[in-house]
Amino acid sequence: MVNIDSSGEASGSDIQAVQRVGQICALFDPQTTELTAADVAERLGLNRTTAYRYCTSLVTAGILERGHRRGTFVLGGLMLQLGMHALQRRVIKIAPPYLAKLSTSVRTTTVLAAWGARGPVVALVHEDLSRTVVVTVHAGTQLDLTSAQMRVFLAFQDEQAFARATEGISDAKRAELEAGVFMVRRTGYSIVSHSDGLFAAAAPVFDEYGICATVALLGADQMADLSAGSPTLTTLTNTAAALSEEMGRSRERNPVANL
Repeated sequence: MVNIDSSGEASGSDIQAVQRVGQICALFDPQTTELTAADVAERLGLNRTTAYRYCTSLVTAGILERGHRRGTFVLGGLMLQLGMHALQRRVIKIAPPYLAKLSTSVRTTTVLAAWGARGPVVALVHEDLSRTVVVTVHAGTQLDLTSAQMRVFLAFQDEQAFARATEGISDAKRAELEAGVFMVRRTGYSIVSHSDGLFAAAAPVFDEYGICATVALLGADQMADLSAGSPTLTTLTNTAAALSEEMGRSRERNPVANL
């Protein structure tokens, strides 16, 4: 139970415990499905006894379960249940036909990302199967600071979101990200080319409250025309705008409508 003091507020230690639970849950992702208490201790800077106590308490609460390998923990049934509720977000229900039509039009894999605990998370993927080589990404993938989706989200969020996302990074990386965010605000989209030959182009989706998702293209075609006003880029931004309208964001209130 959470302890309440005489003022009716939760104690500082209880608030810290809740934060720690969130940090433990955030360690899991599609590539990290099992962790030991030692893993948790190392990654969060805890001693092993404390980490083990947290993990076993979370098992009791249904947030974690014992893994198949001895001494491991996996996300529990409660987290699965909450995750299913989260996936019922309206944009995730509405977006699939938009992604499919966009993918067919530009012959590129299309991706919808939503904002998670640590930044953009891939929610939906529609693969372009018309090409010999399929470029794709797994649903549930956490996208990092170098992603086009991150730049788009940060362009239309408050300064606190930017501060949290850039905590601990170098001045050079922060400046690079700031430049990318500035370009999104000017153009309404972000394009990132990676050293492995892949590219991503992302545009924002808005609802009545603000940015709620990004629609992105993911490909490896070096000849893809992503210049301003190109058919591919225009189709991407038009798709994001149409999805925004269905989400309840009128063109007059769309921050990028008049850029």
